[in-house]
Amino acid sequence: MGAIDEKMEELGVIPVVVLNDVKDAVPLAKALVEGGIPCAEVTFRTAAAEESIREIKKAYPEMLLIAGTVLTTEQVDRAVAAGAEMIVAPGFDPEIVDYCLEKNIPVCPGIVTPSELAQAVKRGLTRVKFFPAEAAGGLKMIKAMTAAYTNVRIMPTGGINAKNITEYLECDKIFCCGGSWMVKGDLIKAGEFDKIKEMTAEAKALAASIRNK
Repeated sequence: MGAIDEKMEELGVIPVVVLNDVKDAVPLAKALVEGGIPCAEVTFRTAAAEESIREIKKAYPEMLLIAGTVLTTEQVDRAVAAGAEMIVAPGFDPEIVDYCLEKNIPVCPGIVTPSELAQAVKRGLTRVKFFPAEAAGGLKMIKAMTAAYTNVRIMPTGGINAKNITEYLECDKIFCCGGSWMVKGDLIKAGEFDKIKEMTAEAKALAASIRNK
């Protein structure tokens, strides 16, 4: 397991962020750092994603920045050039995965079926994203699907929140969870960064209490 995977496992919770305006990037990063989770998966769903990653990296070089919802190899290049240290995709796209592996870029593809998991394992990947987690069967599906793959660990994302994260993090097949409940779009839009900081600290404390049982 690489240093990035170890950091993600140590944090337990990865905030999944959608930024519509670059001006919100650094205040959000400040809230996450001060809340105890110096990490963000900035999704490439918006035009502001690339510049947001660049601005956060300049202001908080210690933050682990992940580019999420990456759909093309061109986005891979843009994300890495901006400062992203890992690429996360919503699904298993062989072209993106192989491109990242060829360039030694850490990649965590999304999977939802045993066949997709087999394709990831075939390429030497042991850390994958399970998305959309709750809609695709949740923990029950993860346990059944990973039974044959003892080295694989999963990052469930999609429908994870403060109410159900405990059952996920208590499972030894889970190395971290992706969630957006502490960085909701309406909080970012309203500039409620103190609230985000508070909810981030609560998420961090919750993850730590589960992992340290």
